Amino acid sequence: MYLSIYLSIYLSIYLSIYLSIYLSIYLSIYLSIYLSIYLYIYLSINLSIYLSIYLSIYLSIYLSIYLSIYLSVCLSVCLSVCLSVCLSVCLSVCLSVCLSIYLSIYLSIYLSIYLSIYLSIYLSIYLSIYLSIYLSIYLSIYLSIYLSIYLSIYLSIYLTIYLSIYMSVYLSIYLFIYLEVVTR
Repeated sequence: MYLSIYLSIYLSIYLSIYLSIYLSIYLSIYLSIYLSIYLYIYLSINLSIYLSIYLSIYLSIYLSIYLSIYLSVCLSVCLSVCLSVCLSVCLSVCLSVCLSIYLSIYLSIYLSIYLSIYLSIYLSIYLSIYLSIYLSIYLSIYLSIYLSIYLSIYLSIYLTIYLSIYMSVYLSIYLFIYLEVVTR
């Protein structure tokens, strides 16, 4: 009777400690390596693809519309005012009126179209490439390290406590019943 209780307690404590230490070390190493590799590859590929597509489409549309409207309005107003004032003072009335109207219209249309197209294409390509590379690398490294450390610590602590309690109770009950049956 005492031998069965002693053996059940001894084996349950020994096995729960051994299994909890072994499983916590194994799971923390395995999960940290697996999660860091998996999350780095997954996040870098998905984020780079998503960000490059999203940023290129969004930035090209946004910048082309915004820059075309803004530059056309701004340049037309600025150029028309500047050129009309400057030319009217420097040149005669006839030349100033003709040239100011012509140059203000021509330069405002030309510069607004040229600058809006050039800047929208350049900025959309540059920002999409830069942001996709930067964010994919930064987020994949940060999230893989953070999640691997967090999950390995959390799972090792949780599994250690859970398995030690479960195994000690289960083994003590099992050994007690087994030794009671054997000793009878």
